[in-house]
Amino acid sequence: MTTAQQRVYDVIFVVTAYESFADASAKAPDLIAAHIARSKELHAEGKLLMSGAFLDHPQEPLSTMGVLISPEAAEEYIKGDPFYLNGMVRSWHVREWANMFA
Repeated sequence: MTTAQQRVYDVIFVVTAYESFADASAKAPDLIAAHIARSKELHAEGKLLMSGAFLDHPQEPLSTMGVLISPEAAEEYIKGDPFYLNGMVRSWHVREWANMFA
C-alpha cells in the first residue's frame, strides 16, 4: 500500500521544555541539527511523512507534530529523538488520524 492509499496515520504531538523556537535555537542548536537529520532519515525510509513546529501560539512552549505511518513508527520517532533522549520533552501523545482521501 502506498502512502497515498493509506487510510489511517499516527500523529504525534510533542511539547518541549523550550519557551519558543528561538529559545531552542539559542540553547540547543546541536539538538535541533540532530533532530532534523534524524527526521530526514525517517522521512527517507517512508516512516515520517511530515513534521514541524506550531507557530500560532508563541506564548506557549515550543510544540511540534509529526505524521507517521504506524504506532510503531511514532514510538520509534519519539524514543530516538534527541530532544527526548536529552530530557527536553515535557509531554507527548499519539493520536490516530483518518485520511479522508484514501
